[in-house]
Amino acid sequence: MSDIRKYIAECVGTMFLVFMGCGSAVLAANHVGNLGISFAFGLSVLVMVYAIGPVSGCHINPAITLAMLVFKRIKTKEAVWYMVAQFIGAAVGAAVLYGIANGTVGYNILINGLGQNGYGAVGSPGGYCVLSGALIEFVLTALFLFVIFGAIHKNTPAGFAGIAIGFALVLIHIVGIPVTGVSVNPARSFGPALINLIAGNSFPMSQLWLFILMPSLGALFGGWMHHVIYKESN
Repeated sequence: MSDIRKYIAECVGTMFLVFMGCGSAVLAANHVGNLGISFAFGLSVLVMVYAIGPVSGCHINPAITLAMLVFKRIKTKEAVWYMVAQFIGAAVGAAVLYGIANGTVGYNILINGLGQNGYGAVGSPGGYCVLSGALIEFVLTALFLFVIFGAIHKNTPAGFAGIAIGFALVLIHIVGIPVTGVSVNPARSFGPALINLIAGNSFPMSQLWLFILMPSLGALFGGWMHHVIYKESN
């Protein structure tokens, strides 16, 4: 039962992140702008660290779980179920968001989107190419994991991890939104892409590979950087 509670927590946490973060882009972008969207994503993680962190550790991101697995902070079976729960939670969050957004005159998912990530002339908010998208997703995820591993290090003052991690994600979105909309989280990209596909728009799903591959590689690199720098104190 303790394991099931962890998986439910990861599912709920990821749903919260996708609904609040993507929701700020779909429902409130005209009011809050990119800065508000950045804070919505960062604050979502910050509050979830304290809401579900004591239960599951609050990964709510398959790239984080992958890094935790590779650097032996989580067992394989647990990591697999964490990822399953995260992808389900992201899909639920995106579905709820679509249900709300679709209830107003003038909303069209093909035009307004669902907060999905993308690259190129059509997918990127700023028209950035696939190389730019791949590079920024790799770098931002690596830096994010470096912050996470540092924030949860045994020598770091206890109780402040959520603040550091949440505000790191705010900074990441401030820089990255114009390029890809910012993923750094395969589940966060999967949820909106899946609901787009179900609603008849296959384009976000066709670009999903980048937002699975590059955050995963970036997470591993960020975890490796932390291991190298903190080796003597681990």
